[in-house]
This record gives sequence, C-alpha cells and structure tokens, in this order.
Amino acid sequence: MTVVVHKTPIEQFTLKQAKIKDIPLILSFIKKLAAYENLSHEVSVTEDVLKDSLFVRKSAEVYIANYEDKPVGFMLFYYNFSTFNGKPGIYLEDLYIDEPMRHRGFGKAMLGFLANLTIKRDCLRLEWACLDWNHPSIDFYKKLKSSPLNDWTVYRLSGENLNFLAQSYLKGEKNKQTKYSTRINT
Repeated sequence: MTVVVHKTPIEQFTLKQAKIKDIPLILSFIKKLAAYENLSHEVSVTEDVLKDSLFVRKSAEVYIANYEDKPVGFMLFYYNFSTFNGKPGIYLEDLYIDEPMRHRGFGKAMLGFLANLTIKRDCLRLEWACLDWNHPSIDFYKKLKSSPLNDWTVYRLSGENLNFLAQSYLKGEKNKQTKYSTRINT
C-alpha cells in the first residue's frame, strides 16, 4: 500500500492521510485536544469506534501532520451540504498541533492544504467551529480572513435528549401506523 505524503510550503512539514495503523495516534491526539479544551471528561471514543467510523463507514477523513518525520498534529474533516447552492462543503471538526510545535505556521499550512482540497473537490466552502474562550485560535482565524457566523447558533441533541426525541417519534409513528392499518382493514 502506497502512502501519499503531501509536502507543504514549510520545510520538513508534511501531511499524510491516516491509515488504520494510525488509530492509536489519532486517539492520542483526540485526548490531547480534549485536555487543551478542558473536555477530557467527555472523551469516550475507543480505537474500535475510530476504526469503524473512519475506515469502515468512512464517516470522516483524517490527515496526520509530521515535522521532521515525527507526528505533531492531526485534522479530521467531513462533508456537509448547502441546500441553497446544491453543493457540498467541508467541515473541519478538529485541528490539533502539539503545544511545543505551535507558532511555526503548521496550522496555516494545514488549513491551506484543506482549502486547496476543498477547491479541488469542487466544494463550496470550508467551515469549522471554535470555542468562544479560545482567543489565540480566534485571532489566528481572523488573520486568515475567515469570518464568524454571528447570526447562527449551533444546536445539539445528544444522550437522553436525543433518545427522548427519537422515542417520541417512534411512539407517534407506531400510533399512526396502527390507525392507518386499521383503516385499510375495515
């Protein structure tokens, strides 16, 4: 199996698409990112879940960032879609660089690579979210001329609330099916 290594404008800084053998490394980067964001308590992913999600279901793509042939970061992204324009976009879920390797232009190179990939794949836009308190990242993104979507609020359903909504749908669907099938049989 051939591994394609993408050179960047930074000497000895490369990107390569992750393979199954990289799962432990990906998980370690996820845990470091969670620690940085003070969210370690929310990490429940396992290597098996990553294998299934990334390499069986192919729900997202991961690139590993290397400097001097050593892994120093990663980015994970997937497609979203604009119904108004009828085109896909790329959503960057995570970009992480080890703390000692920051402020060397690696993040800009990674986003530049992803912007180029977005254009090559004929996607409309590149989007991501940033925690409100993460001012170093916000300042960095503004320097790239990206703009926050101040008129949008992200909503999320998970855990018990997600289950509650799904169950309420199933109960309603069951009642509709019973009424409908009763009509047909009469």
